[in-house]
Amino acid sequence: MSDSATDTKVHIRKTRVGVVVSDKMEKTLVVEHVARVPHPRFKKIVKRTKKYYVHDDKGEAKIGDRVRIVEIRPLSKKKRWMLTEVLSH
Repeated sequence: MSDSATDTKVHIRKTRVGVVVSDKMEKTLVVEHVARVPHPRFKKIVKRTKKYYVHDDKGEAKIGDRVRIVEIRPLSKKKRWMLTEVLSH
């Protein structure tokens, strides 16, 4: 048996890269992420898009910017991601 004091859990946060599609809310962005995944039956690569509500405390990013986001604790009903960096304008 292992001692619980010596066990360390490493929580690796999920990261995504996407494009800002809306910056109309205060401290919140809507980022669209496009994932290329194989179709479950036909194995052809298809694009899947998903929108994430992202916390942007400083208001750095604008519409059309490519950004990197990271998963965090829930801040509101839909906001579970935070802006880490703006990759390109």
